[in-house]
Amino acid sequence: MLISSTRLHTGRVMNLDVDTVEFPDGSTGKLEMIRHPGAAAVLPFLEDAAAEDPLVLFIRQFRHAADGYIWEIPAGCLDPGELPEDCARRELREETGYSAAEYRHLTTIFTTPGFTDERIHLYSAHGLAAGQAAREADEFVELHQLRWSAVLAMAERGEIRDGKTLSAVWYFECFRRPAISHGGPRR
Repeated sequence: MLISSTRLHTGRVMNLDVDTVEFPDGSTGKLEMIRHPGAAAVLPFLEDAAAEDPLVLFIRQFRHAADGYIWEIPAGCLDPGELPEDCARRELREETGYSAAEYRHLTTIFTTPGFTDERIHLYSAHGLAAGQAAREADEFVELHQLRWSAVLAMAERGEIRDGKTLSAVWYFECFRRPAISHGGPRR
């Protein structure tokens, strides 16, 4: 339970607090917490996800923290008051230029609950239509169309290292594709 919180830093993307908390055993302690507004990420299908090996849209994006380019799905922070699906819709359009006829919520994950309250809402997008991207100045993005089998092979080989992307890919593979092609989740 939160006893008190002191703000140490207010930033553009996140804030840093030191919280005094009561732990489940009744003891108290201080924890550094990164406060984040939350985000949405979207796994965009260029072809029918029920196809045997559908085409999906991935990005390679420069990430300073990763010391280079990494494979990802489009994602971004929620604006104040913005619904997660609206954020997914906006980020897909801004980063790739594509819009989608349908968005399906997959799951919501905590990115690193040991020190941040950030949640990312994961979606799949279907019925894509090309358009014009509107990237921010610090977004260096390459678009790539990949077969689903290639995405799975890349994930297995460790070429996809982004947590939200892996979560979306494995969630879709485990819980959505079997339902599409076999009538229900694998057991």
